[in-house]
Amino acid sequence: MRACISSLLLAAVAGSQLISAAPIAAVSGGVGLVGRDDGIVVDYVPASVDWNKVDWSQVNWSAVNWDAVNWQSVFSSRDTIPSSSETTYSSTQDQLGSAAVISAPAANSTPESSNAPESSAAPEPKPVVPEPSPVAPEPSPVVPEPSPVAPEPSSSSEKPSPVASEAQPPAPTTTSKPEYTSSSPPPKPEPSTSAAPDPQPPANSDGSLWGLTYSPYNIDGSCPDLATVSSQLKKVAQVTGNIRLYSTDCSQLRLAVQAVKNNNLGLTIHPGIWISDGASRMQSDLDEFVSVVKQYGSDIINGLSVGNEDLSKGTSESTLIGYINQVRSRLQAEGLGHIPIYATEQDAHFTSSLANVCDLVQVNIYSIFDSIFTSIDASVKSVIQRADNIRNNVAGGKPVRFGETGWSAAGNTGPSPLSLANQIAYAQKFKCAAASAGYEYFYFEAKNSQWKQGAAASEQNFGIFSADFVPKFDFGLLNYC
Repeated sequence: MRACISSLLLAAVAGSQLISAAPIAAVSGGVGLVGRDDGIVVDYVPASVDWNKVDWSQVNWSAVNWDAVNWQSVFSSRDTIPSSSETTYSSTQDQLGSAAVISAPAANSTPESSNAPESSAAPEPKPVVPEPSPVAPEPSPVVPEPSPVAPEPSSSSEKPSPVASEAQPPAPTTTSKPEYTSSSPPPKPEPSTSAAPDPQPPANSDGSLWGLTYSPYNIDGSCPDLATVSSQLKKVAQVTGNIRLYSTDCSQLRLAVQAVKNNNLGLTIHPGIWISDGASRMQSDLDEFVSVVKQYGSDIINGLSVGNEDLSKGTSESTLIGYINQVRSRLQAEGLGHIPIYATEQDAHFTSSLANVCDLVQVNIYSIFDSIFTSIDASVKSVIQRADNIRNNVAGGKPVRFGETGWSAAGNTGPSPLSLANQIAYAQKFKCAAASAGYEYFYFEAKNSQWKQGAAASEQNFGIFSADFVPKFDFGLLNYC
């Protein structure tokens, strides 16, 4: 806009070229001029100027003193000619127009600014002015292009309506719940006793965890309904974007998918099928998995774990590999071959042979069972070192992810002091260490497991929520390393 106004005014007045401080005896088109010591001032421009007759290629842009332009008046209008106290040249015709004050310095002077204007359309009713040649740099300050009519404000966007409720799931099955436990202690490297650095915010300091394990069973061990799962996952979604399930019993996968979709929770679900009870249970879980994915799609389902720590429970590696191959063949036959399949085992039991048949390597690693405790920092360092060992020596270049890690708030597992304060410290420091080392993980676990009847207190108190889903601490404490 400035380029057009400046050049077209002075060019129209001078005939074909911007000049400095030379008196102009005749005025073309009714342009009002004021002679000054420092140059020529165009005081106003009437609408009758023939803008198409300006020879833009002859404009000497470097001669324009842009710092002398009164930009405040460029887009204002006036209804009188310049003051009689100034030497004024004007036409008696068409004295109304767009006011502009633009100075050109003396011919032997150096402009204070080398900036030249950007091209734009001249104010109405003038036609659009062609681009000047050569194109000059953009001037500063920038003046916004005027708009005769202010645009109507857009209406605020509406929240998307929740997805309509899905059909009610079938009655929960009565198969036995998986009695999974946190890992028993494998051999571990000597922990470091070096002091931890001063707390600093991590790169992603929103207080969230990458993932949480989630077991939906009620405190008494019964199966939950959709309302319960929805209520719990709404809270989980405030802490993480990923959840890991261990089984499909109690319709938990179906309920979780419905809860996420019905409430737009933005969670990704990483299901599992339970194989500890044998081939029949494995087949039942697999059938339910296929049914759910075919009904609801796989857009929020990412991967399928075949079992959990089964090698430490006595299942042979060959049997586990056979299950993995069986699951892969079934999914390919159902048109679901894009879903990653993997085992989840303690790091001490994961071998290269098992890694070869998995799409990723998911390991459960705990330091809470170590025979030596020196500090939470050392305990976190220990699990990262053990994951590094899997990544460097077992995974064969495949992604490595923590299937479980955590710290109990009560009970006794040996030298490691179990308390809520140490649970918070471990979660905080592990989150930062895992992010720094480039590991995805599922933190164990979402809620306390009082449904594990007869289990040790340490096994029941890993949750970051209580058994009735009340937060055990301020998750904002996870913001600092």
